[in-house]
Amino acid sequence: MKKGFLIGLVFCLASCGSPEPRRPVKVKSGSLNASVERSKKLLALEEELMKNIMSQDSLRKYEHSAAGAWYYYVQRNEAATYFPQPNDLVTLTYNVMSFSNDTIYSGEEIGILKYKVDKQELFTGLRNSVKLLKEMETATFLFPSSMAYGYHGDNNKIGINVPIKSTVTVLKIEKQQDSIQN
Repeated sequence: MKKGFLIGLVFCLASCGSPEPRRPVKVKSGSLNASVERSKKLLALEEELMKNIMSQDSLRKYEHSAAGAWYYYVQRNEAATYFPQPNDLVTLTYNVMSFSNDTIYSGEEIGILKYKVDKQELFTGLRNSVKLLKEMETATFLFPSSMAYGYHGDNNKIGINVPIKSTVTVLKIEKQQDSIQN
């Protein structure tokens, strides 16, 4: 009996140890690299489309935004000097068109929008473009799909990876108190 007790005690002591954490399963897949490559190729293709549009439109002077869109002014307001800042309330209109000038969403369909700068959800290109326009200015923007509705689309009229053209008009900028102090 003593022998059985000693053997049982040895097994108990041997099995008592600190728990070993499970090691992660290492799976290397090239899916991220493949996705990055697909995105680079898509962006290069869309940039080529934008260059073709701009080269065929010799009447307008296109500018490149820091965010990656191309645009030209339809109407400038030389008297205004203030650009929208975060938290400002901007009243604007815009439309959404394909690169072949087919209307996807008209300005009337979208309506007049009140947008709190950097505080509300709009597609990336529109959020960035609003900050480039002063009150009563209008510009037409060419957005690659990554700045538009991306790989998901809008679940309605805009499909997957569709670059868009949009004419944006800033009607009014209501400065917020912290913007006035800056």
